[in-house]
Order: sequence, then C-alpha cells, then structure tokens
Amino acid sequence: MRSAKVLRISVTDRCDLRCIYCMPEAGVPLVPMADMLSYEEVAAVARAAMAAGVRRFRLTGGEPLARRGLVSLVSLLAGLGPDDLALTTNGLHLAGFAPDLKAAGLTRVTVSLDTLRPDRFEAITRRTGLERILAGLAAARAAGLVPVKVNTVVIRGVNDDEIADFVRFARQEGVELRFIELMPTSGLTPECKELGAWRPALFVKGEEVRALIEEAFGRLERLPDEGGVAEVYRLGDGTRLGFITPVSEPFCRGCERLRLGPDGRLRICLFDRGGIDLRKALREEKAGPAELEAVIRSAFAAKSTWERGAIESLSSDMFRIGG
Repeated sequence: MRSAKVLRISVTDRCDLRCIYCMPEAGVPLVPMADMLSYEEVAAVARAAMAAGVRRFRLTGGEPLARRGLVSLVSLLAGLGPDDLALTTNGLHLAGFAPDLKAAGLTRVTVSLDTLRPDRFEAITRRTGLERILAGLAAARAAGLVPVKVNTVVIRGVNDDEIADFVRFARQEGVELRFIELMPTSGLTPECKELGAWRPALFVKGEEVRALIEEAFGRLERLPDEGGVAEVYRLGDGTRLGFITPVSEPFCRGCERLRLGPDGRLRICLFDRGGIDLRKALREEKAGPAELEAVIRSAFAAKSTWERGAIESLSSDMFRIGG
C-alpha cells in the first residue's frame, strides 16, 4: 500500500463561489497576499514533509485555480517526485488549465459539485457556472488527469433527491463519485443565514445514502482500502462510489493528513484552531530543511493523541484550509 501520509496544501482562501455550507454571501476576511506563503516557501515545506515520510500532496483552497501561477507550483512539487499530486477544485477554471496542469506534473483532479441542475446550482453556490464545470470535467479526462473524482456534499432538503441522478452521471461520464456528509464548518454558523446554525435535520448519514443507492441500482461491493478517508464501493457495472463519513463514522484514528494553510499555519486536523506558524519559522527564524522536518514529524506524532471532541460543537474555516 502506498504511504498514507498526506500534506494538503491550501494555496489561497479566495473562491469565486459562495456555497451555502461554506462561505457567507458577503465573503470573509481574506489573508493579505503578503502574508501568504510564496510558492518557493510552499515547496520548501513540501520537501521537508517528504523527508518526514509524506509521499502525497493535494492542492486545495479556497479555489486553488484562483491564485495566479498555480501551474508553476505544480511544477515545483512534481519535481520533488511525490507518488501522488492531486488538485481539488470547484471546476470553474479547469477547462482552461487542465492541459497545462497535466504537463506540469499534476496526477489527478477532484471537482466539487453538489447538484446537476442549473437553477439549484445557482441556489447552492449563489453563482452561475454549471456548464463551465461540466466542461472542466471533460477537459480533465481529455488531459489524462485521471481518475477524475467528483465530491458531492449531501444536504437533506437541498440536494438529497439527486443521489440517483449523480450515480447515473458517474456511470455516464466515467468519474468516481464521492458522497460526503455535511459537517459543522464555519458556513453553518449564524453568519450563513441560508442554513443557520448546525441542525441535525440537514444531515444525511452515509449509510442512508448507500441504502438508497443499493435499492435503486443493486448491491454495492466494498473495495479494499486504498489509504484514503473514503470507503469505496463498486456497482455491478463497475461504477465506483466513495463515501466520506466524518460525522457518523469518524476516521480520526486512521487519519495521517496534515494541512498547510495559505498563511503558513500547519494544522493536524480540519478542526485544529491553532496550528504551527511555519511562515514565522521560515521568514523570521530562518528555519532550514532539518528544522522544518522536525516540526512536521512532531505534528504527525501529535495526531496520535489528538481528540477533536464532539463534532456538533466544532467549527472550521474550511474555505481557508480545504475540505
């Protein structure tokens, strides 16, 4: 099995969508560009992470393609020789970037998409662009950024009636679909009036989604663990479906992911509200490869005793540190 250690690198907190479970319509206070890690600084952290056992990188945001020059960062990271270099994107800009991303060394791409209906897309994201995202998926497949994966957050009363439609879409388009449980991220606090505070009525368990799919499409065959957080299944026609269930079936004990924010804070969990200030270490303390490696090793060690607490009482800036 490939190494399970992953560094998720959020390159920006900017995003051109305003999804109702993630970011309020008015936006959020953004990290000043001068306070963001440069691509060279990100690469220095990534190099130290590889020395600490990380072999997989995922670029996230915000929307990573909203930051200028992202292809150059992909090239820097690919030059380190990781086993896997992936990108999570909202897909709006993917059609224009896919060939260059592939040429720079990106391995594969995951696109966030919560509905297949144009009117509902505008209601969920408070923007237009569904056709652009579908074009981005096609461009990613054409460029060889495979397997192309689609992440869908299931929200009761919002898009849970599209579960079967998404399965048919995955079958037709040849993508691997991931159904994700709704989490109490910052977008669910009162600042996001569309959904308000965390309400159990909005929540759909992964096992409920699986049951609906089996009822409509037949038995799901569980596939061997691939070292990620999703439980992956296969339908009889070969369609692959994943389920990410951080609320109903927490996977904290098996998690070996660290998160680097655009401001240089290294977090051991999505719900780690503090983190380690690597920007200060790099710019003020002039930390070198050995010092950075030691910090990353200590962060992985800290995960062994990390307790996130009851998820209903937690919050995170997912728009800033990735999903």
